Amino acid sequence: MINWQYFPKSDSTPNHLDNVVKVFKINEKKIGSLENELNSDKVLKFISGGLEKLGFKIEKSKKSKDRIEVPVLFGRNGKLEKYFLADGFDSKHCSVLEVEAGRAVTNYQFLKDLFEACMMNNVKYLIIAVRNQYRKNKDFESVISFFDTLYASNRIVLPLDGVLIVGY
Repeated sequence: MINWQYFPKSDSTPNHLDNVVKVFKINEKKIGSLENELNSDKVLKFISGGLEKLGFKIEKSKKSKDRIEVPVLFGRNGKLEKYFLADGFDSKHCSVLEVEAGRAVTNYQFLKDLFEACMMNNVKYLIIAVRNQYRKNKDFESVISFFDTLYASNRIVLPLDGVLIVGY
């Protein structure tokens, strides 16, 4: 089952992110973590066609020519000085996508994804896809609990318009 939660909970989910959820739902049987043990690259491969139709540029491989570099800092004469890599980027809707598998919660990869998205130039929305379950851990629920706390505490204000967590 594909689960998802949009933050902040006080806002309705933007249409372009509803469409991202639909892509995951279409591929549910192929990528569902309860039935499959795919790594993040394989999950990304299954959903890439649908996301590209929505306007996303998707990482094709780990080769430098296929990676998606999202700018962070610009140096002298406007030269790109620092960037972070993303699994997908939709420049029209300023949305960055990260697909995680086993290390999403275990290694706190979702926190790294959040930090990097907050630093990226011209990024308004972050989409993090995590397994519903990894081994015996409920990764989706763990990530949702973290974001519930983050938004409820109001101690940190994110420079993002919204965050979509998708559990596959």
